[in-house]
Amino acid sequence: MNVTLPPDYVPSEDEPFMNDTMREYFRQKLLRWRAELLRESDETLQHLQEGGMQEPDIADRASAEADRALELRTRDRERKLISKIDAAIGRVADGSYGYCEETGEPISIRRLEARPIATLSIEAQERHERLERTHRED
Repeated sequence: MNVTLPPDYVPSEDEPFMNDTMREYFRQKLLRWRAELLRESDETLQHLQEGGMQEPDIADRASAEADRALELRTRDRERKLISKIDAAIGRVADGSYGYCEETGEPISIRRLEARPIATLSIEAQERHERLERTHRED
């Protein structure tokens, strides 16, 4: 797919769903998001490697350790997010991106803009969450 996006392109409900331009728009959006997460991850690694400084005060040391633990948890969540982004990029490539995995219906453009890795339409997601709540209460 060799599509050049106009600089001001924004997908709209008025155009054919997941046409080449729209697909390329979301592909680039996902790639930018992925690159940003990887850059932040590299910065974290550098920061953690530099952070061998021992705090003389026990409270400062505890605070620094809590900050490091929080940073590592955040990076772990982002690592999982990168795998979801990779899966979405794969769906763009195979043509299934933007369609609900449950119903096969198009996922709204607004939902994809807000959550580009979405695999379910809003209705299917709400059904899924209701079912989850019901099973949790049992």
